[in-house]
Amino acid sequence: MFGKRTTIGQTPAAPRPAAAAAAPAAAPVEAPRVMTSAPPGAATPPARSHAPQPVQATPQRSDQYYQTKSMVFGAMIESIDLSQLAKLDAASARDELRDVITEILALKNVAMSISEQEDMLDDICNDVLGFGPLEPLLARDDIADIMVNGAERTFIEVAGKIQLTNIRFRDNAQLINICQRIVSQVGRRVDESSPICDARLLDGSRVNVIAPPLAIDGAALTIRKFKKDKLTLDQLVKFGAITPEGAEVLKIIGRVRCNIVISGGTGSGKTTLLNCLTNYIDDDERVITCEDAAELQLQQAHVVRLETRPPNLEGQGAVTMRDLVKNCLRMRPERIIVGEVRGPEVFDLLQAMNTGHDGSMGTIHSNSPRECLARMEAMIAMGGYSLPPKTVREMITSSVDVVIQAQRLRDGSRRITHITEVMGMEGDIITTQDLFVYEMIGEDANGKVIGRHKSTGIGKPRFWDRARYYGEDRRLAAALDAAEVKDDRVA
Repeated sequence: MFGKRTTIGQTPAAPRPAAAAAAPAAAPVEAPRVMTSAPPGAATPPARSHAPQPVQATPQRSDQYYQTKSMVFGAMIESIDLSQLAKLDAASARDELRDVITEILALKNVAMSISEQEDMLDDICNDVLGFGPLEPLLARDDIADIMVNGAERTFIEVAGKIQLTNIRFRDNAQLINICQRIVSQVGRRVDESSPICDARLLDGSRVNVIAPPLAIDGAALTIRKFKKDKLTLDQLVKFGAITPEGAEVLKIIGRVRCNIVISGGTGSGKTTLLNCLTNYIDDDERVITCEDAAELQLQQAHVVRLETRPPNLEGQGAVTMRDLVKNCLRMRPERIIVGEVRGPEVFDLLQAMNTGHDGSMGTIHSNSPRECLARMEAMIAMGGYSLPPKTVREMITSSVDVVIQAQRLRDGSRRITHITEVMGMEGDIITTQDLFVYEMIGEDANGKVIGRHKSTGIGKPRFWDRARYYGEDRRLAAALDAAEVKDDRVA
């Protein structure tokens, strides 16, 4: 319990050289004694190690394997024409590389088993055509995040918990090359002159790269993966993120064109929830999305996707989120969806919500619905608008109908903790009312949080007239009544 702590990520000390071992050892330093309340003669609990143990994301490789792979890789680069290889499609290029690598292995008389040869073929093909050591992680659908901290350490998030893997890169140069390959797919770059880059994979997964000299221990690559099978609200119900009645209310909110802001911390599932709500937009509506990196996956037929652009080498040509939101107002949108509101563009989004673009949506980083409204007010002030606070709050209350709060709990699970209506103003204060809340009760023996979703008993929410206009008032009444009856369920 009181043993020496091991720093997370600290590698064990290397053994002494033989010459050093022969030198006389220094006198040991006596560790300070720690008084405990344990009775005399009681067994001392063993010291707990805090160094994470790598999970085997790929088969364990020996150092000889990596040396052989480097030798074969070097010989292959000298024997192929990369410009001609780039003209082939992925399948043909992989077949060509396999033939070349097989021939090199035969010429070099490399003693390897058939399975090891196949593994090496796949590894080298991934290095040349794909994303190298990241390919096995990208292929797994249970991984939510991939975090590469230099060439030697790669972490993943599975089921809300971060784990160290045995994935490693050949060196920092290979890691930088893979980062450049990823960001170049969407027309961006990362190098010493532009060491920070936001990008995305072709499937919409979010990518962030920060390269040396800003990243001291090698490039840091973070990938927020999206599941191949798009989640729906019904699936969120199965995961316990919301009750069936709460999901029914969310479906109605999306259907009746309420203006929605999804609030939550990093990794709480805001974008996933936004994707789920967009499933209830009618196919005949014109939807325009504005994002820093296009990651929303809308299924409607009439969708226009816009993406910001960073400045060029001369510092010119940047297109900000605010530019996109302003421009999409001239594109005859029926709904405007902003992937993430983080600056003065909130002013233009609120104006859009209040000028006939009902059903617009966006996400904001905040920890509660009340804090979400306060952050919107602060972001408007960041834009340099010298408006009275009461005027700003009146704009917020007249534009935003519902705030949905998502939260990632300490056990890694994600829950929708609030469905909150924005009611209006009382003096200078914005008034709200909760329709649903998530109440944490405790945790079980495995550390899993136990809680329940509760209806607050509101029988007629503020958007009732809107629901009646769209013919959804009976469904809304049935969902609210069912939620009030079943509010003692524990999830």
